[in-house]
Amino acid sequence: MFTMIVYGKQLFLHLLEKYPKKIEVVYLAKECDKKIFSKIAKLNVRIEKLDEKKAQALARGGNHQGFLAQIEPLRLVELSSLKNEEFLVVLSGVTDVGNIGAIIRSAYLFGASGIIVCGIRELKLESIIRTSSAAAFEVPICSVFNVLDVINELKVSKYKIYAADMNGVNIDGVEFDKKRVLLLGSEGFGLSKKVLEKSDEVVSIDIKKGFDSLNVSAAAAILCYRMKTL
Repeated sequence: MFTMIVYGKQLFLHLLEKYPKKIEVVYLAKECDKKIFSKIAKLNVRIEKLDEKKAQALARGGNHQGFLAQIEPLRLVELSSLKNEEFLVVLSGVTDVGNIGAIIRSAYLFGASGIIVCGIRELKLESIIRTSSAAAFEVPICSVFNVLDVINELKVSKYKIYAADMNGVNIDGVEFDKKRVLLLGSEGFGLSKKVLEKSDEVVSIDIKKGFDSLNVSAAAAILCYRMKTL
């Protein structure tokens, strides 16, 4: 069975506070505050103390800050389970887990009911939990490799697809359908011509200064805010 390990003090404390039932084993690589240890003890799970070498191995070299945990695995959902939701975010070819995590967090904060990740064979779920600050537990995540299949299925389910592209219309002037999808492209190449052609509307952010584009996670936050729950 797949074991999911997360690490880092901030994430660990967030899980301890918000999702204590998801923690299965606690690993400590240094002494911790008595109040924190008291909360850990109340979990009634196994607590192991690790030396630095073992902690580094468990964190795969990441900055664990002395706090690691084995947690209940994050489970992906099927696309079919999302088709009654109003606002979905689809990522096409976004591969950086930092960007994926940040987008999931923004999407959740601004009312998206599901995330569909396309173009990745296997998601690094532990990293996504960490980079989303555990927001990945709050919003259903689906993985489908072919984005064109996803677009076709969502259109059949009466969604309107809004694709983000520098050459689109200013999103500030767009009226959104109730069942709506924000489609975001890869960090380096954006969305393909075929994907843009299949979308219902191509939207962009009006940028006042000299840079030609925003990081995809920053753009996602702005677009999700604009498309937030109607």
